[in-house]
Amino acid sequence: MTADDERELLTVAREAAEAAADELRTRFGERARGVRSKSGPTDLVSDADLAAESAIRSVLGARRPGDAILGEEGGETGEGELRWVVDPLDGTINYLYRIPAFAVSIAVEDRSGTVAGVVLDPIAEERFEATRSGEPLLNGEPIRAGRAESLDLAMVATGFNYDARVRARQAEVVRRLLPRVRDIRRVGAAALDLCWCACGRYDAYFERGLNPWDVAAGSLIASRAGLTVLDLPAADGAPAGTLAAPAALVDELLGLIMSARD
Repeated sequence: MTADDERELLTVAREAAEAAADELRTRFGERARGVRSKSGPTDLVSDADLAAESAIRSVLGARRPGDAILGEEGGETGEGELRWVVDPLDGTINYLYRIPAFAVSIAVEDRSGTVAGVVLDPIAEERFEATRSGEPLLNGEPIRAGRAESLDLAMVATGFNYDARVRARQAEVVRRLLPRVRDIRRVGAAALDLCWCACGRYDAYFERGLNPWDVAAGSLIASRAGLTVLDLPAADGAPAGTLAAPAALVDELLGLIMSARD
């Protein structure tokens, strides 16, 4: 695939993300409608999620009718060589509580991995994006991750699972990390966490129990910004996850994450 092909796909991703963002902006701040649980009582979906994904699928159906789509709400459809991985509303709980920290995340993959990705924050009007061979951008301007070399001065972001048992293990990890880092942040939107690492607002990020649509676009953007992005293996009942950090911090941070015990 050429760089021109990548940029063409990125253009489609932008268009689809903007269509979803329009749906989310229209509804944000209103009384939530159609709220129901998915995997458990704290894992929610609303009419806003569904409307945003419908808008994305409408754009992709018109612009890329032969491609497959994996959406958080609509599942997987199509059988094309390219697959769009879609989170129409990353940060649903924030959205429902009227906390302005959520995003639309759209990535497109081929057999070699992610080709292009967009993470759009509808409220801050920040669009993070990258292609596999291009530089990462924030509203059209190049971004670069921080170059922290010492974990004790690193701002580290994380997130917590919906499962209470997993959350208990995650609390143990935070207990071990907190004395060893500058501080911990938890915003509640994995796509934004990865992009905020990519532009230097955080130094590192890790989280378990994520889905492909949570990280597909953000991981590409973070890696193109100079971060090491790797999979966290499942361990001791905790699900697999994602870690993004400067190369100098990876081994120490990974060791602390993997060594935590109840």
